[in-house]
Amino acid sequence: MSIAAVLIVKNEQAHLPACLETLAWVDEIVVVDAGSVDDTCRIARQFTDKVVVEDDWQGFGIQRQRAESRVESDWILMVDADERVTPELRASIQQALGRGEAAIFTLPRLSWCFGDYIRHSGWYPDRVARLYPRGRAGYNAALVHEKLENPEGLPVKPLEGDLLHYTYRDLRHYLEKSAHYAQAWAEQRAARGKRGSLSSGISHGIGCFLRMYLLKAGFLDGRQGLLLALLSAHSTFAKYADLWVRTRTSPPSPDAGAGR
Repeated sequence: MSIAAVLIVKNEQAHLPACLETLAWVDEIVVVDAGSVDDTCRIARQFTDKVVVEDDWQGFGIQRQRAESRVESDWILMVDADERVTPELRASIQQALGRGEAAIFTLPRLSWCFGDYIRHSGWYPDRVARLYPRGRAGYNAALVHEKLENPEGLPVKPLEGDLLHYTYRDLRHYLEKSAHYAQAWAEQRAARGKRGSLSSGISHGIGCFLRMYLLKAGFLDGRQGLLLALLSAHSTFAKYADLWVRTRTSPPSPDAGAGR
């Protein structure tokens, strides 16, 4: 069974070489770029001739679907540029394909964040469904938080070996990425007629902190665990606040006069 590593990228020159080096063993590499202005495409072409630019961004789900459509191999391994396939995970993947079973496989993802690997806080093993037979499963068209759909009801089985995830460069990167996801989440919800409130943002934010830091044992991750729980609570509040701003506020009409 042949296997393709598939990536959707934009401005990933810092991560891409190390990521693609851990994928040198696959039969095919497909990279779909969303309009990078750095050396991402040049770097990608050093590893594969299947580099395509699709810069009319319509969301993560659509971009993954575009990437899937370029694959010729039997299996798809969906990887992000800030991830690395460990030797143990590679061996587990090859063993699974060697058995010839039709299934969707989940990979345990271990994230490096703010100076350490996060093994609690609900972040590990953080199993993600990333290995699947082409044409028998595929991503939906969600703008953000896209999911792998399983229309045939294939069995879902776990693999061993970690997929390393170098998730945030620094605090600014976290905040920028969080703001982007909050905006996309609010846009998606507003388009479906959903409304938000500041009170729901506060309650969900508090719940997020308690869940991560206490129920998910984030305190065992030390200062990184505390920081992540606080930041996640803020991010949760921000997405509900964004939805409220979009759906509950609007500029006054020109003839309404200035409010006091």
